[in-house]
Amino acid sequence: MQNAAARRLAVNSADGSTVSLADLNDWFSSVNRVGGPDLAEITYFTCLKILSESIGKMPVYLMDADKNRILSHETTRILSVEPNEVCTPVQFFTQMEYCRNHYGNAYAYIRRDRKAHLTGLIPLDPRMMQIWINDTDNFTQRRYYYYYTDTRSGRTYWMRPDDILHVKSWVTDQSGLAGKSVREILATYMAGNKAAQNFLNDLYQKGMTANAVVKYVGDMSKERQKVFLQSIREQSQENGRMIALPVGADIQTLDLKLTDSQFYELSKYNALKIAAAFGVQPNYLNDYSKSSYANSSAQNLSFYVNTLLYNVTVYEQELNRKLLTSKEQTQSMGFKFNVSVILRGDPSQQAEVIQKLVQAGIYSPNDALSLMDRPPCANGDVHMVNGSYVKLEDIGKAYQNKNVNS
Repeated sequence: MQNAAARRLAVNSADGSTVSLADLNDWFSSVNRVGGPDLAEITYFTCLKILSESIGKMPVYLMDADKNRILSHETTRILSVEPNEVCTPVQFFTQMEYCRNHYGNAYAYIRRDRKAHLTGLIPLDPRMMQIWINDTDNFTQRRYYYYYTDTRSGRTYWMRPDDILHVKSWVTDQSGLAGKSVREILATYMAGNKAAQNFLNDLYQKGMTANAVVKYVGDMSKERQKVFLQSIREQSQENGRMIALPVGADIQTLDLKLTDSQFYELSKYNALKIAAAFGVQPNYLNDYSKSSYANSSAQNLSFYVNTLLYNVTVYEQELNRKLLTSKEQTQSMGFKFNVSVILRGDPSQQAEVIQKLVQAGIYSPNDALSLMDRPPCANGDVHMVNGSYVKLEDIGKAYQNKNVNS
C-alpha cells in the first residue's frame, strides 16, 4: 500500500483527481467563498435539516425472514440505545445523513472487541478520509482501503472496507467509491441565492435605502471626494437619517424597486431548484402556493416514495452487508427502518386506516394497539374477519346444498 502500486482517491472529489487534505479543509471550511458558508443559505440549510432529521427520527429494527423483530442480536442495543458513548441513535443517523448530503460521503468506524463482537459505531470526519486503491492492470483485483487522519491527535489509520460504514450520495465518481455533494453540483445556484441574501442584508442595514448620488458645485480631487463621502457616511451612521451638507451640495437617491426586477420571483425560483435537487417538495419550504396543509398525509407519502425511500435503502443495504455475518444474510435477516413515523396522518385518518386493517384481518387488535403506542390486551393477537367471508372456490356452494336439501 505504501509503494507506487497504490493510488489515492480523495473521497470528496468525484472527478477522481488527487488533492491533499489541506485542499479538502480549505474547500469545506473556508468562509471566503462567494456569499459565505453554504450552511448560511437558508434553502440549503432547510433541505439538510429536513433530510437529516427524517432519517434520524426513524427507528431501525433487525428483522428475520418472517418479518419478526429480533431483539437478542448484538446490534440491537447499538442501533436502538447507544451507538457510542457520546450520541444516541437519533443523533448518530442524523449526523450520518448530514455528512452524506453536505460532503457527499458519511463514514462510521465499526468498533469490535477481540472476539469480533460489535461494541460501537464511531462517526468519522469525511474531510479527513481518503480512499486508496491498488493500481493494478486487472480491474477485478483493485482492492481499496480507507486512510483516516485524526485531527486531534494527528495519528493516521488504515482501515479495511469491512471496518467502515460508508454511505454516499447517488452521484459518484467513475469508480463508484466516492460520492459528490449536491452543493458542488449546484454551485452556481448556491452562489446566486447567497448573493441575493447578502443583498437583502445589506439593504436592511442601510434602512431599506437605495444607493445615492451626491451632487456638488466645483471640482474636487479624489482625496477630497473620499473625505467628503466618508463624512456623509459617518453622519448617516451616527445621526440616523439626518445629514448636514455644505452649501451647493445635494443628495439624490437612486430609484430601487425590487418588484421591477422580479427579485422575489427569481429568489423563489432558485430556492425551488435547490430543493428539487435534494428531492424536497415546496410545501416543506412553507410554499403552499400549489398545495394545502390539509393534504399533508399525501405529501408525506410522496416525500417518502420519491425521496426517502432511496436514502433509507442505502442505509439498510450498508447495514446488512457490514453488520451481519454471511450466515445471517443467507437466513434472510435484514435491517428495516420503521417508516410509519413518517407516514402518520392526523388522528382521525390514522384511526380510519387502522380500523380497516383490523377488520380485514391484516392486523390483530394488538398490532393496532402497538401502532398507537398502547399496551397489548389479553387475547388480542387473534386476527378477525367478517364471518360471511368465503373462499373464492366456495362461492355458491351454500345455494347448491340448499337446492339438494329441498
